[in-house]
Amino acid sequence: MSEVAVRTVALHKRFGALVAVEGLDLEIKRGEVFGLLGPNGSGKTTTIRMLCGLMVPTSGTGTVAGFDIVRESESVRGAIGYMSQRFGLYDDLTVAENLRFYSTVYGLHGRERDARLAEHSAALGLTERLGQLAGTLSGGWKQRLALACATAHRPQMLFLDEPTAGVDPAARRAFWQSIYVLASEGTTILVTTHYMDEAERCQRLAFLSRGHLIGVGTPKEITTQFNQPSIEEVFIALQAKDEGAAA
Repeated sequence: MSEVAVRTVALHKRFGALVAVEGLDLEIKRGEVFGLLGPNGSGKTTTIRMLCGLMVPTSGTGTVAGFDIVRESESVRGAIGYMSQRFGLYDDLTVAENLRFYSTVYGLHGRERDARLAEHSAALGLTERLGQLAGTLSGGWKQRLALACATAHRPQMLFLDEPTAGVDPAARRAFWQSIYVLASEGTTILVTTHYMDEAERCQRLAFLSRGHLIGVGTPKEITTQFNQPSIEEVFIALQAKDEGAAA
């Protein structure tokens, strides 16, 4: 298996006159916890949609888990998990029913599915809540269930789009512990977040600005590159620059 989970070369996406992503060259190692940061409108969501095989790039190439994001988009979608801040759960289904539904969508069936869900539920502390309606869960438990649904099929690559928005600090800490367990087992994580303390937890970061990649490296390398004392200060400076350019 390749040590590179994601590779893009000159990836470009245009919507009419708007250039959302321009010339993106990016490489993410297998098992890495990688942060994709930038102000609103910087191209993060467009980049993720292209990497998930949901949006065709205007030009350039990319692979995820060894599959071409254009020619093998179905294989890409089978190799990844995706979780957003909206969680995507069915509130009127129980925890167990949500897990069964998503695992089936991802291709698990029969005894294999049942064994995996029992193991997975126990690992994420959901066993005692399997009969509870998802809509009655707290934000932290919904987050945990959404993570379980996105990873039931043991994806090679996991995309997390603002996964901790709206949950309390204790739930956020527990969530990141689960993320690093997944990474230690070989799952590659790409996460977007507006919490800069979470960005500091990533092994490497990429900063986007108005569709351009302007910095890649460890948190320490990024702060040195931008001559700022923290990742939060880098983000604030970048956001101010983008707002000034848009004015």
